[in-house]
Amino acid sequence: MDISSFYGFFGIQYTNIYVQIIIMLIKIVIVFAAGMLHVAYSTWFERKIIGHMQVRLGPMRTGYHGLLQPIADGVKLFFKEDIIPSSGDKVVFQLAPMISIFATISALAVIPFYEGFVIANINVGLLYLFAMSSLGAYGIIMSGWSSNSKYAFLGGLRSAAQVVSYEIALALSLVGVMMLSGTLNLVQIVEAQQKLWYGMYIIPQCFAYIIFMICAFAETNRTPFDLPEAESELVAGYFVEYSGMRFALFFLGEYTAMIVMSCLAVTCFWGGWTLPPAIMTAFPFLAFVPGVVWFLLKVYCHLFLYYWVRATVPRFRYDHLMSLGWKVLIPLSLANIVITAIVKYIS
Repeated sequence: MDISSFYGFFGIQYTNIYVQIIIMLIKIVIVFAAGMLHVAYSTWFERKIIGHMQVRLGPMRTGYHGLLQPIADGVKLFFKEDIIPSSGDKVVFQLAPMISIFATISALAVIPFYEGFVIANINVGLLYLFAMSSLGAYGIIMSGWSSNSKYAFLGGLRSAAQVVSYEIALALSLVGVMMLSGTLNLVQIVEAQQKLWYGMYIIPQCFAYIIFMICAFAETNRTPFDLPEAESELVAGYFVEYSGMRFALFFLGEYTAMIVMSCLAVTCFWGGWTLPPAIMTAFPFLAFVPGVVWFLLKVYCHLFLYYWVRATVPRFRYDHLMSLGWKVLIPLSLANIVITAIVKYIS
């Protein structure tokens, strides 16, 4: 078998293999750079938005209205001393933040940002995202155990229980979307929504969307479900012993996870990079706006929701957190699946 036949056996055109590799590498660089830029300035937006909600100004000193504050924070963390507990497990302690950031950044590979721009257009995109979300929890558990601190250990245990509780409801909330679209491919889910005149699954799956967003807050350890890192109880939870760039990696992982969950909500419920056909028919000039603009605007609305909730909602008590997941969200997710199946069968 010659080399061209070898590539043809795997469905790859030999003449284009190097071009495909180069294009994929360019996409990886673009997504990584844009993702890290959004992570950096999402911290600035959060501090400014919460500041104004609390009648404060937020960051103002570094750059115009504090625009250079994320860069200053990054430089400061880069030069801070990297402290490793003498009584902890040094190898696991060092690996934990790397696993956490790797899992969240890898999840960006299957997100379709607009038509034709996705790093890996695989048929099991949703399952891949669930796997990466579960993998990120291992970094938190490992950091809590390896720190040899009771506060970090409690934070790790809370994270493990929280993931088990809310990842079930998170996955079940998307089953309705899978049933309506008939696929696990995120690009095809967006295309399936375009076949409807309203162009979004949030209308028939409004209850599933609410469940999904509640679980997304718990999956990303954000207020009011930030029990693994509760400052008032556990100082900083699972990363209390971390400093310098290892602390920054956990920080990057959390904000990247927020962006990933926002992208997933936009893709599965809000039509992705598209607008509803009814709106496009009524306002045809909107077709000249690139799809990535609509996608980012929808993602920014979801990120704003994270900040809004943090500024207004108090932290749940831990037993209430677990009761909400097992006794409310999972039964409601199962009920949504049954109702969706009945409606789909009748129609």
